[in-house]
Amino acid sequence: MLQAVAIRAYKAMGACVLGAAVTLAPVVVSARQLPDTAANPPISLAELPPQGRATYALIHEGGPFPYDKDGSVFGNRERLLPLKKRGYYREYTVRTPGVRHRGARRIVCGGAPRTPDACYFTSDHYASFREIRE
Repeated sequence: MLQAVAIRAYKAMGACVLGAAVTLAPVVVSARQLPDTAANPPISLAELPPQGRATYALIHEGGPFPYDKDGSVFGNRERLLPLKKRGYYREYTVRTPGVRHRGARRIVCGGAPRTPDACYFTSDHYASFREIRE
């Protein structure tokens, strides 16, 4: 008899865990697809560092860019930006004073190269993004 009660309790616990997983799964998936704008508020063009404003101007002028990788396709593998087809986003380096390599700062823009739909600034090499507002 004690064994039957234990088996029933075990099955009930399994059903609860499975039910919670099914209930929460859509929340986890949808949260991952949308950027957290509350945690990463927009940044105005004036708030960007001077090097960021210079890069932003170069993007709208079509270059020339100081680094070979500037203008290359950004894959959005982190899925922190709105989901778009591959090739939609391009990345550009924002110079960091005192650093001899490209550093961690980038501007990622989506849409046409000279007239992007939206641009995002990251100061931590794609760990977070803030939409640039003019």
